[in-house]
This record gives sequence, C-alpha cells and structure tokens, in this order.
Amino acid sequence: MDIAKECKALLENEGINSLSQIDFDVNGEVMSMTLEYIIDTYMQASKESQLVFLRALQKATESKEVGIEKFFEGMGQLLLMSHLSEKFE
Repeated sequence: MDIAKECKALLENEGINSLSQIDFDVNGEVMSMTLEYIIDTYMQASKESQLVFLRALQKATESKEVGIEKFFEGMGQLLLMSHLSEKFE
C-alpha cells in the first residue's frame, strides 16, 4: 500500500472524512484546505519525509480526534507559510 493511502486509511479508521476542511485566517482572508490536500501535498516530498509524516499521523491518531485535528492544523500552517514565503521571494 502506498503511504498516502495508508494516511487516508488511518483517518477512515478514526471515522474522519479525508475531504474534511480546515480553515485558516491569513490576513483576514479565510483559506481552506482539505485533509486530503494536505496529505497529497506532503506526499510530493521524499520517501523519507513521507514516512515521517505517516509516523507523525500514527502518533496523532493515538491521541484520537483532538490529536489528529492539531496535527493537520500544524501541517496546514506549514504549507501556508511555505506558500507565502515563496510568494515574497
């Protein structure tokens, strides 16, 4: 099984839809990302980084829903910061 499918299966096992969205306020503008988008974006990284993401998600699932929510909020914020820093370069 590929790593992205494993991540999505972990969410499904916890009863969480991977198409659920997280909203971020960026300078008064709301930006939304689905959990699936966050997973798919991180899966573009190296195999080693993908495995780190999977392991961190596994740890978050041990904390149940709150841990998963915080995990994806943090991962989404990192993606936004990367996107914004590229914009200003």
